[in-house]
Parts: sequence; C-alpha cells; structure tokens
Amino acid sequence: MPHGYNRGFEVYADGMTIPSAEPTPPKRRSRMRRAPTGKRIELTARDIELFKLLHRHPYLRSTFLYAFLGGASETRFKERLGHLYHDGGYIDRPAQQWRFADCRYMPVVYELGEAGERVLRDLGLPTDGSPSRRSRMGASRQFAHTLMVSDIVASIELGVRADASLRFVSWPEILARAPEATRRADNPFAVPVSISYRPPRMTDTRQADIRVVPDAMFGLEYAREGKKAYRFFALEADRNSMPVARSTLQQSSYLRKILSYTEIIGQGLHKSHFGVPNLLVLTVATSERHMQGIMKLIRELGCDLRPFLFKALPPSSGFGAPAPMPEILTAPWLRADGTALQICQ
Repeated sequence: MPHGYNRGFEVYADGMTIPSAEPTPPKRRSRMRRAPTGKRIELTARDIELFKLLHRHPYLRSTFLYAFLGGASETRFKERLGHLYHDGGYIDRPAQQWRFADCRYMPVVYELGEAGERVLRDLGLPTDGSPSRRSRMGASRQFAHTLMVSDIVASIELGVRADASLRFVSWPEILARAPEATRRADNPFAVPVSISYRPPRMTDTRQADIRVVPDAMFGLEYAREGKKAYRFFALEADRNSMPVARSTLQQSSYLRKILSYTEIIGQGLHKSHFGVPNLLVLTVATSERHMQGIMKLIRELGCDLRPFLFKALPPSSGFGAPAPMPEILTAPWLRADGTALQICQ
C-alpha cells in the first residue's frame, strides 16, 4: 500500500478499511453580522495602534490595516480583526460595504466601534473632529466617497513611513495646534468664505457665502540638512459625480471649490483658521477626462495655478479593492499648466 494511502481511514486486521470519524470543523462566522462566542479579549499594544489608525482614517480595509501593523501571518491578523469585531465590539464592519457587487470577495472594510472609542477616550485621546466622521452613517454613495478618501490618505501615510526624511502630520495634530476658536467650533474643518464670479458673456456677478470642508487634511514634515520644513494639504476626492460648473454658486461644483480655495489661500484664511503656514489643494480623480475638465477651468479662471495639484487613479481603482498605493505620494502631481510637483521632496 503506497505511503499515505490510508490517511483518513481506519485499517482493520483483515485489511478492510472504513472512513475515520473526522472532527466537525468550527462553523465560519458571518462577515456581515456579529456572532460573539464569549471569547475574552485581552487588548495588546497593536490593538491600540489599530484603534488609533481607525480614528485617523474613518474606514480602512483589512489589507491596509495589515500594511500598517504587519505581523508574521496575515491570516492570523485577519483572525484577530474578527475577534475584535465579533467578541469585543471594538471595531465595526460598516453595513454599506455589503451593498456593492462582489463585496464577499473584497477585503473587509473596518471602522472604529464604540468600545474602541471608549478605549481611546480612557487613554485621554479625543475621538471626534474628523472632517469625514459625520459621513460615516451616510448613504452608500457617500460611503464609497469616504472610503476613497481613506484609501488615498492612508496610502500617503504608508508612503511616508517608507521615507525616513518625512513625517506624516495627521488631522488630529493639525487640530490640536489650531486656534482655540477653531478647536471649539461645531465643525472645526469648515472654513467660512465669501466668493463671487461673473460668468463669461454675462453682466451680473454671482455671490455666495459658504463653508468649505475639505474631504481630508494632512501635512508633511521634511527633514532637510538638519532643518524642518512643512507643507499642508487639503484633499478633494473626485468620483466623477460633481459637475465642473453650474449656473449658480449656491450648489456644489468644482467652480465653487476653486473659487473658495483661491479666496482661502489668497486671504490667508488657512493661517487664521488652522494655524498652518501654507496650503496646497490635492484633487484625486477617477476619471482622467473629468480631471482635465477641472484643470481647463482653472486655466480659464486665470487664478494662481500653483496651489492646485491633480492626479488620476488607475482605472481599476475607485471603490473596488485597491491595494495600498504609496505611489500617490511618490509619483509627480500635475498642475493645470502641465508642470509637475513631487510632494515627497
């Protein structure tokens, strides 16, 4: 009898074989609903770092979390995520992700749960204020947008970690150093600004008083020849759902965004509101054609091109399930006139 042939069988003296009794494998728990087993969860230092990541980034896929936190086995890491979700309630799996096609075959998306928030509060860390936090319970379309924002900013932070000359400045750090009036505001990332615009071949000027809230904010600290320098960024994620321009400034459009950021930077409102010395506006688009339309508008407006930087994601990105994309940091960004800037340098 070949070696290994009788694996899984019981062999009797007369040569007869019957299948061995195999233990029943444990039933796999649902991805979509909590199924606690009563397992006691002892939190580790890596768990606390995971909670901090989900505080900085409203949503993170399991693949991104593993890229941040690592470990000897990605399978064991995912099992730990399952325990923190099912048995501890420390992290949540937002229900909106199950409404998308092929969701069962994508990495699970996580957000910070109530128990995780309590842990951070007990450590003296604030758990509110995120520019994206209020959209966490929004509709599926808003969920996909916020997930895209998280993918982008997390990819940039991962890229920074690979470069010893850079340090990522997160939105909680920006907020902690902002003026007191900003910190105490209901929405500290909302910047009030007045804008005006006269459309071509029109005689009347349209005006609007609005509050600008970037999709995300972060900064980069550069260590250069023993000195430190800083750039700060407002991020806008474009899923090809917002029109380039509208006939009114009362409705959202990229025309309104460009006019608003031009006023914010021109008047130095980023300094008085956030306490940051400079501000660049990053637009990441899922459509090259739509991105080119926005860049054309900036040229036609005749405003300062330098603060506005653009990048298109690969066609396979968007909601999908992209892997971490550190090239968002390292590859050049385009200005509306075609010149490039590498924000990592």
